[in-house]
This record gives sequence, structure tokens and C-alpha cells, in this order.
Amino acid sequence: MVLDPFTLLVITAALAAASALYLASEWSTVRERSLLLWSAGFGVIAVGSALALLRSSGFLFVGIWFSNGLLIVAHALFLAGVAAFRRARLPRTWWLLAVVWLAMLWLPEGPWWSKTMLGVQSLLIAGITVRAGLLLRPQGSAALSVGAAQLRFVLWAHGLFYLAKAASVVVPDAFINLASFRGVVIQVSLVEGVMAIMLLAMSMTGTERHRREERMAQIAARDPLTALDNRRALYLRAPALLRQASPASPCALLLMDIDNFKQVNDLHGHDAGDRLLITLSDLIRSTLPSGALAARLGGDEFVILLRDASAPAAQALGRELREAFSEQASTMFATPEPVSLSIGATLFDQPDAELSHWLKRADEALYASKRQGRDRMEIVLAKPAGGLH
Repeated sequence: MVLDPFTLLVITAALAAASALYLASEWSTVRERSLLLWSAGFGVIAVGSALALLRSSGFLFVGIWFSNGLLIVAHALFLAGVAAFRRARLPRTWWLLAVVWLAMLWLPEGPWWSKTMLGVQSLLIAGITVRAGLLLRPQGSAALSVGAAQLRFVLWAHGLFYLAKAASVVVPDAFINLASFRGVVIQVSLVEGVMAIMLLAMSMTGTERHRREERMAQIAARDPLTALDNRRALYLRAPALLRQASPASPCALLLMDIDNFKQVNDLHGHDAGDRLLITLSDLIRSTLPSGALAARLGGDEFVILLRDASAPAAQALGRELREAFSEQASTMFATPEPVSLSIGATLFDQPDAELSHWLKRADEALYASKRQGRDRMEIVLAKPAGGLH
């Protein structure tokens, strides 16, 4: 097959249409706005490439000016898609690009018409594409996914190509004829366009797919009722915090259980019990210190893992939770016996023990608080064992 301009444009239109359909099908499943914008961008490229074929039949306005304008619109949609992916807002000054392109209508025809048209178009696309790549820079300590990093690289490479393309038009001996697709610059641009479509489509798909997988992992790590971490997430995240335990910076684990929770379910229904669990989880979230972990182990059992915690600090947190929860529970539901919170805690400065070990110690303290009348907090020290309340 001879890769003449006509063949390359047909391939470009076909690839762009296929990419648009594929991203649209992904959007129908994921419903991410970025996928829809990227799909629209490829759809516009497919239409523009098809219209570009008309210039060889003498339809220069549609085949050159209009089709090139659609190429700029397509890249603007790519930029909008990246902004949507990054949850960023673009300034309205980007609409000035449309004004610049419309001003090209008044460009007088002459020897430099093709070069000027190609140069302005290339600069506009380069600016849009490089800006999209800049939006994909890592923010803070959060690393980019493989798909997003690939997309950033492809966008920058594509933008740099268009900058070089714009610079080439000022070369004195460069021959460019947009009407007949003549000139080395145009030939190279058509080949680059085919490659860019394939790379952009693959990178865009990988970018959103990774985000979808991350979202699914987050859902799997959350308790569906309280939105706190579940047991699985706690066991995955706790080791990093446990390793920070030292004599100079001890850790604390608080295990808590709702007293007389069964009465709420029996007298007011399980929906009432769920509301009570949500109330406790909201209180835990509002009092949780920075760097701490909180999770629902199951039923009415919750756990908090603190770093750099002293016995007085753990006691103060437990007291705040118990008092706030008892006050809210008493106003929410009437029960024969008060609904309160019992807490068992353990303090430790040993980084080599597993989470299950400290959960067992805290469980012993929790049962001690239950035996001694409930609505209290018992602390077991790593050495020697003792009780504080």
C-alpha cells in the first residue's frame, strides 16, 4: 500500500472513528466526563480528516480552513478531557483561540498563505496540547498512574512536534501547499497524526481504567454503611503505622463496642441500629487525630489506631467519644438501659508485633470494661499489664 496523503487521511479517519467509538463505549460503563470529551475529540478528527479529502476536488474552504479548524477543536476537547480528569477548571481565555482562527478568514491569498495557515494552526495545537500535558504533572506526593504518565508524555511529544512544525514554515526553502498536500512537512505531519491517534487513544483508555481500578479498590476497602475502613483495609494499612512505634513515640489501639446495642435493634428496628452505627462513625471521624486509622471491624465493634500517643491522650480521646456518643444516643432512642460505649485500649512501643496481637490485648481490656459496669475505658500497657480508667 502506498502511503500517499489520500491513504493516510483515510487511515486517520478510520482510526479516529474507532477510537471515538471505543472511548464512548468505555464512557457508557464508567460515566467519566473525560472519556466523553476525548471520544468527542476523536469523532471531530474523523470528520475533519474526511472533509480534508475534499480539498483535492477543489473545495478549499471546507477541505482546508474548516477541516483544520476541526483539528484545533479536537485538541481543545482533549484539553477539556484532561482538565475533567484532573478536576481542574480552564480559564475562559482559551476561547480566544477560536477568535484567532476566525481571524484567519481574512488572510489574503498569496505565496505565503499555506505557510501562514499551517504555522498558526500548528502554534494553536501546540499550545493546547502542551497545556494538557502540564495539567497531568504530579501534584504533591501523589504519583501519576502509568496510563496518565504515558498520556502526559504523548501529549508533550505531540505538542513539541507541532512546535517544530510551526517553526519549519519559516524555513526559506520549505515548500508547503495545503491545497494539494505537497511538501515534506505535510507528509510527515500526516504520518505523525496516524501514530498520535493510536498512542493518545491507548493512553487515554489506560488513564481512566487505572482510576476505575483505584475506585474499585477504595470501595472494597470501605465499610459500606459507615464509610470507615473495613477489617481488610485495616490489616493492610496498620503495619506501616505499627512500625512507627518506639519508646519515644508509643502507639495506642482503642477497641470499642456499643453497650446495649441489641436493645436498639429489638425495640426500634435495624434501621435505627444502622443510624446509631453511622452516628458513632461520624464521631470517630470528627475526633480522629492526624495520621491515625479508624475502622469498623464488624457489627458494633470499632477500632482506632493512634501513633505518638500517651496514656493521658488515649484516655482523653476515649472520654470524648464516650461522652459525645452517650449524649447523642440518649436523644435518638429510648431504651430500658442506657446505650453507651465501652472501650478497651492498649499502649505499646514495640514495632515488631502484629496487629492481631494488639487487638487481642485491647479485647482483653474491653471485656474488663464490660465486667466493671460498661460505659468506661480500660487501658492495658504493653509492660507491665495494668488497668487505668
